[in-house]
Amino acid sequence: MSSTEPMLGQTVPPAATAVAEPTNVLLPGHDVPLGRYTTVRRLLPQRPRRTIGAWCFVDHFGPDNVANRPGMGIGPHPHTGLQTVTWLVHGEIRHLDSLGSDQLIRPGQLNVMTSGRGIAHAEYSPPDHPPTLHGLQLWVALPDAARSGPPGFAHHADLPVLTDGDVSVTVLVGEFGGARSTAVVHTPLLGAQLRLPRGGTARAPLHGDFEHGVLVMSGAVEVAGIPLTPGSLLYLGTGRRELELRAEGPARLMLLGGEPFDEPLVMWWNFVGRSHEEIVEARTEWMAGGPRFGRVHGDDSAPLPAPTMPTTRLKSRDRHGRTVG
Repeated sequence: MSSTEPMLGQTVPPAATAVAEPTNVLLPGHDVPLGRYTTVRRLLPQRPRRTIGAWCFVDHFGPDNVANRPGMGIGPHPHTGLQTVTWLVHGEIRHLDSLGSDQLIRPGQLNVMTSGRGIAHAEYSPPDHPPTLHGLQLWVALPDAARSGPPGFAHHADLPVLTDGDVSVTVLVGEFGGARSTAVVHTPLLGAQLRLPRGGTARAPLHGDFEHGVLVMSGAVEVAGIPLTPGSLLYLGTGRRELELRAEGPARLMLLGGEPFDEPLVMWWNFVGRSHEEIVEARTEWMAGGPRFGRVHGDDSAPLPAPTMPTTRLKSRDRHGRTVG
């Protein structure tokens, strides 16, 4: 997926300043057009909260009625320094990339693309697609040891699912309740979908050394005593061992967590780097059509042009949004 915003998300109130202990900070999302036909709610990054673990980008799209409409249509575009994690609740998306991957993803399946030093991909709803499109795409910042490695792509058709009382959990990334996903990531990380019935309650176990956040994809849930509906992300800080959940009606939420990611980042367009010069180099190579990113196999449409670089120098920022260096 391509970020069409060169700048980071909106400022949230001063109370959202991150602390290294349990907290409840509601981060409001904002709408961003993506491609020609899709609008997403961007929940991360925001100025005072750039990452949750190594999760550095969260887009929630839909549910959208795409009957008799093209659905998703995002042409060839590049990535560096990250992994994309795609999860669907409804619909279908076809993934194409410069490695030759051609993969249709359906609900309950997971696509993980590792950009390494550079990759190009495109995402489309197939011509004969279901009438509803609803899902998430997330980015994971690669640590310095992995971000210059080779690109890769993996499709996970079968993910671990466990049920405990009212809650059903699908583990996308990492480990939850003794169940572990086979998806390969490069820092300690958690991504899990939780489903609750009307009136359902649960106490979800958490890793105390992780920071966590929760977003609701559908329904309404009380999370740690805070009412949460689609459109916001609740940042929970670190130090929690469990999380109390209570659903008003049938609800689906995504629990994200990870070891705090302390490497400063420069995020601009579709690139995650460490310096202004890295971003300039990646943009220049993409616009020149050089070998770093390759061409997306099976897609003859024109590559998406990169935005013009800002007139000011891009600055590296830590996970709290503070300028570094």
